[in-house]
Amino acid sequence: MNPAGPARAHALRGHVRRSRARAAFTMIELLLVVMALTLITSIVWMTWEAVLPHTQLTTAVRELAAVMQETRSDDVSRGAPYTIEYYFEADENHPRGYRVISPFRAGGGGGLAAGDDQRLALSWNALPPNIEFKRILIDGVEHTRGRCEVYFDPRGSASDHTVVLEQKPYSNYYTIEVLALTGLIQFHDGEFVREPPHESDFH
Repeated sequence: MNPAGPARAHALRGHVRRSRARAAFTMIELLLVVMALTLITSIVWMTWEAVLPHTQLTTAVRELAAVMQETRSDDVSRGAPYTIEYYFEADENHPRGYRVISPFRAGGGGGLAAGDDQRLALSWNALPPNIEFKRILIDGVEHTRGRCEVYFDPRGSASDHTVVLEQKPYSNYYTIEVLALTGLIQFHDGEFVREPPHESDFH
């Protein structure tokens, strides 16, 4: 009997056991990696879902504020009043959004319009699909539907108004406030309503 035979068989069996152990260990490692990647992907997705809506709302606020600031600048530099129209609902003539009405005559020529119906309307600014006006407060009057408008005066003043934007379905809110005397803009995260002055404020 060849003594090397049993030794070789024993070594072969050991090699097979080690190979199986390595294969099993590799499968466990693979499962752990897959689980880790799944967990990381879930965390990243949840974080992205939380960040993205806020980014969309911030962009809408920034675009509206830029139009307000540009409108105030134009009416001061050109010495003529401008108007911003807000539309809560869309129809076949306009989107849900806002636009600027200039004091100049539509069709060119550079002259001032003789009446409101002749004024040049600038391009529409549509709100994103999931963002809408919740309410617009103008000189103490609240608007929640239809159409409303605010004025910017050549002296730098404006209609005292606040615009509350709402993002659905997240119930995120942001308020843009335009101060009447200066036409300057203030920003408020969430819903904001300035309290009317009290008599005690002047003592």
